[in-house]
Amino acid sequence: MSELNKISMDGNIFGIALNYKCLYEKLQAQFNEKPYVNEPKKPVLFIKTPNTRNASGNIVIKKKGEILQAGPALGIVIGKSTSRVSENDALSHVAGFVAVNELSLPEDSYYRPAIKAKCQDGFCVLGTPVATDAVTDLNNLALRVFVNGELKQEGTTANWIRTPAQIIEEISEYMPLNEGDIILTGTPFGRVDLNAGDEVRVEIDQLGSVTNTIQEEGN
Repeated sequence: MSELNKISMDGNIFGIALNYKCLYEKLQAQFNEKPYVNEPKKPVLFIKTPNTRNASGNIVIKKKGEILQAGPALGIVIGKSTSRVSENDALSHVAGFVAVNELSLPEDSYYRPAIKAKCQDGFCVLGTPVATDAVTDLNNLALRVFVNGELKQEGTTANWIRTPAQIIEEISEYMPLNEGDIILTGTPFGRVDLNAGDEVRVEIDQLGSVTNTIQEEGN
């Protein structure tokens, strides 16, 4: 599937928390203490509700008194409905990949990402999907966050704990994935705080970028 207009992104949006080694290692000691007690064995899922959908070029509203953070993420776009698919066959169910700014408030619990932190209006900026056959070296792509033109965060998909194929296999064991669904593969360590008036750009090698301006509520 190489034509962009054939790549649907109108399904559910699921996110994977703790999918970068650099972030996991910073928090690992906490997972063996209360309230966690044990480290997670399966992917930790959260959702981005329909109201979070946003596009490059739009304004993102920051509520007064809240800390808003950028979240560079590679999105997997499902192209063929699937259930109980193997890792070896998983990518045949993918239509493409997309650059995403998964905006969030700071997270208090990575096991149960809060709806308030993840699901405010405009908190999921989706770029233009790129077909699978146009993406090479998927597991070695750089992600960058620029604020007002200055590089503030950088990561790489080489730091993934689970690859897209592994994520699809594990999720589809217990939940079907449908055409148009998007799976966000996580955000590297080092989320950047954003202030009113900031221009934030998330870019991912081979997938392009998304850019938005932050505006404080009421202004």
